[in-house]
Amino acid sequence: MLKIIFPLMLLMMYSSSWNFVQLGLLVVSFLGSLLCFHNTTFYSLGFSLGMDSISYTMVLLSLWISSLVIMSSQKIKNLRNFDTMFIMVNMFLLVFLVLTFSSMNYILFYISFEMCLIPTLILILGWGYQPERIQAGIYMLFYTLAFSLPLLGSILEQFSLSGSLVFNLTSVSSIGGYSGVLWYFCTVMAFLVKLPMFMFHLWLPKAHVEAPVAGSMVLAGVLLKLGGYGLIRVLQLFHEVSKEVCWVWISISLVGGTFISLVCLRQVDIKSLIAYSSVAHMSMVICGLMVFSSWGLSGSVVVMVGHGLCSSGLFCLANIVYERIGSRSLMISKGLISFMPSMGLWWFLLSVSNMAMPPSLNLLGEISLIMSILGSIMSILGLVLLSFFSASYTLYMYSMSQHGVFYNFLYSCCSGKVSEYLVLFLHWLPLSVLILKTYLFIFDV
Repeated sequence: MLKIIFPLMLLMMYSSSWNFVQLGLLVVSFLGSLLCFHNTTFYSLGFSLGMDSISYTMVLLSLWISSLVIMSSQKIKNLRNFDTMFIMVNMFLLVFLVLTFSSMNYILFYISFEMCLIPTLILILGWGYQPERIQAGIYMLFYTLAFSLPLLGSILEQFSLSGSLVFNLTSVSSIGGYSGVLWYFCTVMAFLVKLPMFMFHLWLPKAHVEAPVAGSMVLAGVLLKLGGYGLIRVLQLFHEVSKEVCWVWISISLVGGTFISLVCLRQVDIKSLIAYSSVAHMSMVICGLMVFSSWGLSGSVVVMVGHGLCSSGLFCLANIVYERIGSRSLMISKGLISFMPSMGLWWFLLSVSNMAMPPSLNLLGEISLIMSILGSIMSILGLVLLSFFSASYTLYMYSMSQHGVFYNFLYSCCSGKVSEYLVLFLHWLPLSVLILKTYLFIFDV
């Protein structure tokens, strides 16, 4: 793992050179992708770090999204808006993410998990462009911290019982009754808030709307995946309790995902709509993880990767529109296809990927999740409504933004720069090509 972490730490020393860091991250991403030929359960072991196939997928996603974040934030470099500090904060965030996904120890995982919060908060407060960014940062901070403290107590209790905190060596807890259920809830809630689950999602739209494009892309692309990855790691400790209470999470997620989809249909802010759609996508991920079958686990990881690429690309598109028009309102940014025709193609490709159309990764993931969740008439009804409304709000976003008569103060506009098309292409390419390698996403429970 040090072969990935050391280059990232060396790139921090060159934070004053924007182009060098950007090129270095792309090189590290490419070299990291060459590690996919390992078939062992864990590899790159050492210093309490290591990777299996799931953590490798998340590490590679983190490297890829972070390199695209730097590419899409050229405005910060052009305006000299503390660009050196911006690079430094993003590199710290990337190192903490890699440590989180590659840690083999629960306490190291917890520390890295919490440390990711600080650079994200600095991104929102430092480079956000809305007056309510302080409130958004406080929402995110306290939602995460309030539910993370019980997780720390749970990890320490696990250590006192089993004498080990190493993944796959920690004994499965067999405490039953109310104490076992309480222990389970203390462990799981921190990750459900991070995903986020319906009813604990209020911090996410605020953070997305107030964050700069870099903050939105990292939040949607990688940070939401910390919750799913954490659930994969801790649910193996609670087989018995999880079997008894998984219906609670599945019910809340299916009903909540349908409600959030209806909320999306009433949004007029593009970033807010994309942020709420993340909650709807993650509700299916929660269902698949709580079932904890091979289908559910594989489908959840695929949807997390697909959503990370697709949602990050949509936030990048929303930022491109905001830089041209000065507004994120769907009421003002109508008829974009009239004066940004080339960008209309990328709106279409990423929108249909958000609907889980072929050949995107989201299609593969949602098929796997539907296969794992099907169990009763009510779950089928919830899945039908969730799938239908997810297509509805994406179609609503695309048609409202691309068609109609554009606002009369818009006379001329740059249709798009080469760097912007490159960023969008690098979002869409892995999203559509990786479905050819489906065997990479088949995981055993």
